[in-house]
Amino acid sequence: MRISAPSCLCPFLVCLCFIQRCYGASHHLPAKVPSFRNGTKLANGETEVHHRPKRGWIWNQFFVLEEHLGTEAQYVGKLHSNSDKGDGSVRYILSGDGAGNIFVIDEVTGDISATKSLDRESKSHYVLHAQALDRNTEEALEPKSEFIIKVQDINDNAPTFPHGPVVATVPEMSELGTSVLQVTASDADDPTYGNSARIVYSVLQGQPYFSIDPKTGIIRTALSEMDREAREHYTVVIQAKDMAGQVGGLSGSTTINITLTDVNDNPPMFPQKNYQLYVPESAQVGKPVGKIKATDEDLGINADIKYSIINSEGANTFSISTERDTREGIISLKKPLNYERKKTYTLHIEGTNTHVDPRFSYLGSFKDTATLKITVGDVDEAPIFSIDHYIMDVYENSPSGTEVGAVMARDPDSRNSPVRYFLDSKEEGVRYFRIDKSSGLIRTTQSLDREDMAWHNITVMASEVDSPSLLSHVPVTVQVLDVNDNPPEIATDEEVIVCESSRPGQVIQTVTAVDKDDFANGQRFSFALPSQLPVNPNFTLKDNEGNQNSSASIIARRRRFNQQTQELYELPIVVWDGGEPSLSGTSTLTLRVCPCQRHGKVRMCQGEAFLSSAGLSTGALIAILLCIVILLAIVVLFITLRRSKKEPLIISEEDIRENVVTYDDEGGGEEDTEAFDIIALRNPAAAEEFKFRRDIRPEKRKHCVLPRSHRAAAVELDESDVHEFIRQRLVEADMDTSVPPYDSLQTYAYEGQGSPTGSVSPLDTPGTQSEQDYNYLDNWGPQFQKLAELYAEAESEVTA
Repeated sequence: MRISAPSCLCPFLVCLCFIQRCYGASHHLPAKVPSFRNGTKLANGETEVHHRPKRGWIWNQFFVLEEHLGTEAQYVGKLHSNSDKGDGSVRYILSGDGAGNIFVIDEVTGDISATKSLDRESKSHYVLHAQALDRNTEEALEPKSEFIIKVQDINDNAPTFPHGPVVATVPEMSELGTSVLQVTASDADDPTYGNSARIVYSVLQGQPYFSIDPKTGIIRTALSEMDREAREHYTVVIQAKDMAGQVGGLSGSTTINITLTDVNDNPPMFPQKNYQLYVPESAQVGKPVGKIKATDEDLGINADIKYSIINSEGANTFSISTERDTREGIISLKKPLNYERKKTYTLHIEGTNTHVDPRFSYLGSFKDTATLKITVGDVDEAPIFSIDHYIMDVYENSPSGTEVGAVMARDPDSRNSPVRYFLDSKEEGVRYFRIDKSSGLIRTTQSLDREDMAWHNITVMASEVDSPSLLSHVPVTVQVLDVNDNPPEIATDEEVIVCESSRPGQVIQTVTAVDKDDFANGQRFSFALPSQLPVNPNFTLKDNEGNQNSSASIIARRRRFNQQTQELYELPIVVWDGGEPSLSGTSTLTLRVCPCQRHGKVRMCQGEAFLSSAGLSTGALIAILLCIVILLAIVVLFITLRRSKKEPLIISEEDIRENVVTYDDEGGGEEDTEAFDIIALRNPAAAEEFKFRRDIRPEKRKHCVLPRSHRAAAVELDESDVHEFIRQRLVEADMDTSVPPYDSLQTYAYEGQGSPTGSVSPLDTPGTQSEQDYNYLDNWGPQFQKLAELYAEAESEVTA
């Protein structure tokens, strides 16, 4: 089969057609497929060869132009098989991409046509399959073969940019040719065919400030040192055109918004060189009194300014700081102002950038200065005292009205108004002092006692006569000076212990004296016994004059003292101080005689001394008592538990062992119903009626008290053979299978009979009654009266 292309529509297509017709068959498929030889082997060994030529496709690639605008179908090419003789016996069919709806074939001629306009950007080629059939038999004359129809590109797509506008920045004062941004446009046309997708960039708007590389799309600065302060924002329009920028090419554009970023290329500047400021002299130290501001055309940190006072006159009295938000210089007061002393101040203020870019140092120093003249305003001020704190003194016991001292205040203003003084009434010191309103002289209002209060603190206030609302305060401390007005006395009031074994000349105790007055009035003391009293035969006193502690020693004058003869002694002592005038006082000491151990240690003197001699403190005694109480509580608890605890007669069945059970009960009276019952020893016959399990605790029941007439019979039964009874019980215990599996020893204590008084135990009363007459108990006295009443009541109940 041969494929024919349509007549060429342009020189390029003419060339393609020529190549297709001349070389297509040899380059793609063979023009003629050689025939296969089929042979039959004969009997003589020769082979008969059958010649049948194999038909093949003669075809090539097809091309079709995109975006066909004609009303008729666009002719693509022609299919032809070498089996086609032109008689219409061959039918051509087409299958594959777009077969039937886009591409149709004439079944007789093999002409292929495109019925729709094609877009290469949507689909660049179509793969189809052609086949030749026998029209009569519908048999395939040729095998199905594949071929391609390529969509020929035309320049139908303009270059496009990404979504805009685009924002870009570049520092101001940048050098010529500084790169700003690279833009890239895209073209949907075929880049391998012609110039349809070959793009060239150009600047439509933004010259002469910016330029663009026509091939790479890099935008650069076209001017050097562009100033942001002159112009900050630029709008640049970039065009991208295909066909290498030739006439007829398609184009697209985008907008670039370029902003110049700030650099520190402008120094701070004060709007004016001279400023004036009024500050009243009453301005508070540390508070702002004014502000000043320098301007900087830069932005952000490039406009940060640091202010400073560069002359000493202003720097000593004022300070300046920078307010971060407003970039203002805040002027504050460092020292108080005084209009009367200095009325004006001159400040030289400098503003400097804190972030200087060394690249622009050639532009000059990035700082500026201004002069600020401050005028101090006169203000009516409160009076000023001559000193900040007054300290005065006055002797104690001075009469009321004694002068203490004087304060002085003046009006600091130029008019020098008179000053009035008074005390702060809120303080306690106004009870003891008063002040003269005009002179400021302070006097006492009552006699002062140093021993009661040695210091007094008061506050004096001063105000101007013309402006009484302006007050000033000053603290005044008054010290009360001491005079010798208190006699000395012995320092201790405790008893002095005298050992019975004291010897003559032995020091009993050393005493000292105290004085309420201060050291300047008699801390040197003298001691002596009263001269008007007779000589003390028992004790004497020695003044230790050379001792700095001013003490005296009590010395025994005789040998041995006896507590039994005399326990207490009194010793009066006279003490003189060293003040002017000298004062004396008499103190009487009590001396107690006590037995002592060796080395003078007191062994025991009184009730309190007994515990003290043991060397025990109060805390130790409390601890010992607490331990004793705890031990007593434990003993009581133990006894209580022992009484309440009941030992079981039966041990657990799992506890298999030999056990000896001992009953040693004496009986608890008539109310004891749980004791071991030995009735069986006295009345075996009656015991049979009350026999119960020995390994089970019996229930409580009331004993039946028999009438007196039945008691004689019970006595007769006591003559029964006890040994026979015990033997029977032993046999029963051995034969009883319900008892626990261990030996049991049962002991029966039989007292027998024959006592004329009988037994007082109630254990033998359930079965019998005693014939004893208890009326004789009434004759035994009041001690047995209660017992006689109890037995009388029991007999009355039985008879009833």
